[in-house]
Amino acid sequence: MHTTNALLKEKYFNRHLLWLNTNKKYKGSIQLQQIMKYLKFCISLLVLQALFNIFPKIEAVPAFCPGVFREYIGAEGKNVTFSDVPINPNIEFHFLLSFAIDYKNTKSPEPTNGDFLVYWDTDNLTPSHISSIKAKHKNVKVGMSLGGDTVNGKNATFTPTSITSWVRNAIYSITKIVKEYNLDAIDIDHEHFNADPDTFAECIGRLLYYLKQNNVVTYTSIAPYADDSVQVHYLALWRKYGHLIDYVNFQFYAYEKGTTIPQFLHYFETQMYNYKGGKILVSFGTDNSGGLSPRHGFFDACSILKSQGTLHGIFIWSADDSIKDHFLYEKLSQNLLASATV
Repeated sequence: MHTTNALLKEKYFNRHLLWLNTNKKYKGSIQLQQIMKYLKFCISLLVLQALFNIFPKIEAVPAFCPGVFREYIGAEGKNVTFSDVPINPNIEFHFLLSFAIDYKNTKSPEPTNGDFLVYWDTDNLTPSHISSIKAKHKNVKVGMSLGGDTVNGKNATFTPTSITSWVRNAIYSITKIVKEYNLDAIDIDHEHFNADPDTFAECIGRLLYYLKQNNVVTYTSIAPYADDSVQVHYLALWRKYGHLIDYVNFQFYAYEKGTTIPQFLHYFETQMYNYKGGKILVSFGTDNSGGLSPRHGFFDACSILKSQGTLHGIFIWSADDSIKDHFLYEKLSQNLLASATV
C-alpha cells in the first residue's frame, strides 16, 4: 500500500519535470534549474521510501556472551603450570594466583598490616610464565587472590592496624606485585577477620578504588561463602563498594556435601539477592570439598541457569587438585560456557 503511493507520487513529479522542460516560459532559466533540483530531491526521497517499505526491517540480534572461566592455581605447591591447564579459545579465561598474604613468611607468621607477600608456587608460576601463557592465548588474563584460609598452618586473619595505614601499605605492595608479574586482576579472599565489617569494607573498598581508578588492574572480584561471620564483612563491602567489583566468586563448594540440584539453585538465588546486580560465578572444588559436584548434577544446574540467562561464569578450586584427573572438569566447564545453546 505504502509502496504504491510512493510510486504514484514519483510519476506525478516526473510529469511536472517534463512539463517544465518543454514550457517556453521556464526553459533555460535559473528558476527552472532550482525547481528541477527540488523536484529531483523529492523523487529521491520517494524512491528511498518505496525501498524501505519493500524490504523488511532487520532487527539486531544481541551478541552471544559465553561468560568467564576462572581457575585458582598455585596454593598447594604441586608443580602445576599454566600450560598444564587446557584453555578453550572461545571464552574469557582467568588464572588466579593463590595467594598473596599480608603476613611474614616465617614458621610463626605475623600480620604485616597490608604489606602483601607472594605465597604461590613461585618456581612454576613466574612473571616469564605469565608472559608466555598470555602471548600464546590472547583470551587469558592472570590475577592474584589476596588472603586465603591459612598461612603456614595458621589462620590468615585480616588484621589492619588502621584503615589509612593498611590501605597505604596494600596499595604500595600490591601495585609492586602487579607490575612485576604483569597481572590483570585482583581477587579478595579473606576468610578470617580481626576487624569489624565497616573497617573491612573501607580498607578493601579504598584499595579497589585506587587500583581501578589508576588502571593498576582491569578486573576485581570477591570470594565470599555462606558463613555468617564471613558474609557480614563482604555484604558491608558490597553495599558501599559493589560498583567496583566485577565478579562474585561465590564458594558454593563450602556448602554441605551431597547438595542437590534444587538446593544449589536455591543457594544461587539467595546469593543473587544478597549481591544484587552482581555477576555471581558458580563453582565447585576438585579437592573433595562440598557443594554440588560435577558427578551429581553441577553441569545440569549450570544448564538451567544458562537457559535463564543468569550463568555469568564458572570457577574451580583448584588447578593443583585437578591435575590428578587431567583437568577433565575444566574442559567440560569451558565447553559448556562456550556453547551458544544448552
